[in-house]
Amino acid sequence: MWRNITRIHILVSVACLVLLGAIYILGNKESLYRPVGFCPDSDNAWRIRDLKMQTGLKYDQPSTINGRTDVNAVTNWNAPLVWEGTFDPVVIDAIYKKMDPRVAVLVFAVGKYTRFLKSFLESAEKYFLVDFRVNYYIFTDNEKEVPEIQLGQGRNIVVVTIPGVNRWQEVVLGRMKWATTTIDKQIRNESDYLYMMDIDSVFHNRFGAESLSRLSAVLHRGYYKATLRDQFPYERRPESKAFIPAGEGDYYYTAAVWGGYLEDMYKLVKYCYMQSEEDAKNKIEAIWQEESHLNKYLLYNKPSKVLSPEYLWSDYDRIPEDIKVVRISQLVKNYAEVRPNGGH
Repeated sequence: MWRNITRIHILVSVACLVLLGAIYILGNKESLYRPVGFCPDSDNAWRIRDLKMQTGLKYDQPSTINGRTDVNAVTNWNAPLVWEGTFDPVVIDAIYKKMDPRVAVLVFAVGKYTRFLKSFLESAEKYFLVDFRVNYYIFTDNEKEVPEIQLGQGRNIVVVTIPGVNRWQEVVLGRMKWATTTIDKQIRNESDYLYMMDIDSVFHNRFGAESLSRLSAVLHRGYYKATLRDQFPYERRPESKAFIPAGEGDYYYTAAVWGGYLEDMYKLVKYCYMQSEEDAKNKIEAIWQEESHLNKYLLYNKPSKVLSPEYLWSDYDRIPEDIKVVRISQLVKNYAEVRPNGGH
């Protein structure tokens, strides 16, 4: 009998603990929905809401049968892989404009790279998220060379002054440090989405709301077709925090364009910064600086949308048949002349 009473006491105690836990969780139910990496002070961070659009919008009927057959339009983790012909720009812009997100674009124009600001900004005003609210955050060591550009309604230029450097690698690595700091101090209160982009680029065609997601990465134009994963230029030295062993890898992503929800981007940017700092303590520098750390992160934290090389091509390269439209392209330049250490 005493044994049965003891069992009853144990069961009652367990039931009480479960009930108390349930009461605590229900009383703090917002914590159930807080995504990984969500900052404590960002409970009101912007998220995609219902996919609504206005009535009366005219657009082509979508097909369940016909579409791009020359490229893959979905990843093996079932995320969209975006190409021209895989979305309707009228529909997707209408949906996102109704949500009215605030978009931040971070670019770095240090030293002689200020010469690329005018063409980047003028072309962005023609093609990048037209009619959306956009703040261009220009990090520069020479704010006097930031040009005056005619901007659309709800679009602004914000200059962030940073010190100059002696090596181009320091610009690349410094981007993560300054981006992390500025998001903390300022951008978090002013934006819902954030893009990191290279300034030595020009927009040529629409770069719209189809690029928006929790975390969007762009396939590097040089490795998206027939390159085996063991031939990707990942960091292969185990001493580096960016190390990816042979036999692993999905794609190789460029660090010249990437974007996503502000808090998810903050987590990724800070990760690249902290991992680079750890490498520096161990007297090693990842082979492609923050791009190496970016690829390491995205291998184990899959992007929710992958953008085709349309979203960053290069004027150095011939345009193949599968690239139906070049949306933004890196400019041909003399690296030895524009980089502070002669491109080395």
